[in-house]
Amino acid sequence: MKNLKYYLLMGLGVIMPTLSHAQDEKGYGEVFFETFAGYGSYIWKEITFQVNWYENYFWGLILLSLIVWGLEILFPWRKNQPIFRKDFWLDAFYMFFNFYIFKLVIFTAFSNLVEMGVQDLFGGSLSSLAIVDMSSYPLWLQLIIFFIALDFIQWFTHVLLHRFNFLWRFHKVHHSVEQMGFAAHLRFHWMENVFYTPMKYIMLMLIGGFVPEMAYLVYFTTIAIGHLNHANLNWSYGPLKYIFNNPKMHIWHHAEELPEDRRHGVNFGISLSIWDYIFRTNYIPSEGRDIKLGFNNVAKFPKTFFGQLFYGFGKGPDE
Repeated sequence: MKNLKYYLLMGLGVIMPTLSHAQDEKGYGEVFFETFAGYGSYIWKEITFQVNWYENYFWGLILLSLIVWGLEILFPWRKNQPIFRKDFWLDAFYMFFNFYIFKLVIFTAFSNLVEMGVQDLFGGSLSSLAIVDMSSYPLWLQLIIFFIALDFIQWFTHVLLHRFNFLWRFHKVHHSVEQMGFAAHLRFHWMENVFYTPMKYIMLMLIGGFVPEMAYLVYFTTIAIGHLNHANLNWSYGPLKYIFNNPKMHIWHHAEELPEDRRHGVNFGISLSIWDYIFRTNYIPSEGRDIKLGFNNVAKFPKTFFGQLFYGFGKGPDE
C-alpha cells in the first residue's frame, strides 16, 4: 500500500493519483478498496493524533474554524446576528461531509480509478503531460507558483459554476446561505468536488515537479482566507484588498439582487481578488453589511442536508 500521506493529498486534490506497477496489475475493484482503506486509515491517524501536528488536517481545520469563529464573536460586523446564526450546525456538518465523509466513501478511490482508465486508454500517466517542471525551482518560488496557479484554476471553475445553468443548480447549495459566517465557506454540494478536482488535476498536469508537502501550507492558507471571506467581520485589508479576497468584497458575491449586466455573478475570487480586477468581475457598490443574501425564491430552497444532497439533478422547487 502507498504511503498514507499520499491518499490524503490526493483526496484534497493537491496531487494527482499515481499508480504503482503492482496496482497496474490489479483490477478496478481492488484498487478502489485499497485506496478507500488507505485514505480511511490516514483520517483515523489524524483523529487519534498519530501524524505530525503540522500535517493534521482534521484537527487543524477545527482549530482554524474556532479561531475565526472567535474573531466573529469578538468583532462582529452585523452585531444583531446570533453567534449561532441561521444554519450554523448545517454548515458545520457540511465541513466534515465535504472534506472527509464524501471523499472517504467514494471520491479518493474514484480518482485512482480515473488514473487507471487513462493508463488503459492512452498508455501513460497524467503526470507525463506536464509542460513545466518546477523541481529545480527554489521551494519558496514553487510555493508561490502553486498557490497562484491553483487559485486561478479555482476562480475559473467558479465562474463556470455561475455561467452554466446545469452547474449553477449544484452551486445554489452554497448560495442558499442567508446569514454569513465562517462555516458558510464549507456549505457546498458534493458535486462541486467532482467539478473542481479535475480542473486542479489539469493544472497539475501542466505544472509538475512541485514538492507535495507544500500542499499543507497552501491548504491551510486557502482555508483561512475562505473562512475569513465568509465571516461576520468588517475587514477589507486596506490596499491588499486588490490582491486578497475579503469579507466586504465577498458578501456581494452572495447578494440576492445584482444589476442585470452582472446577472451571472460578481467577485468570484477564492483566495485572490486580483482575478476579478483583471477580468472586471469586481463589484462593490456600497458597504454591503445588511444586504439580502441568497437568490430568487431562496425561501423555497430545501433547508435540510438530505433535501440538498441530490438537489441539482432535476428542476428544484425554487425554480
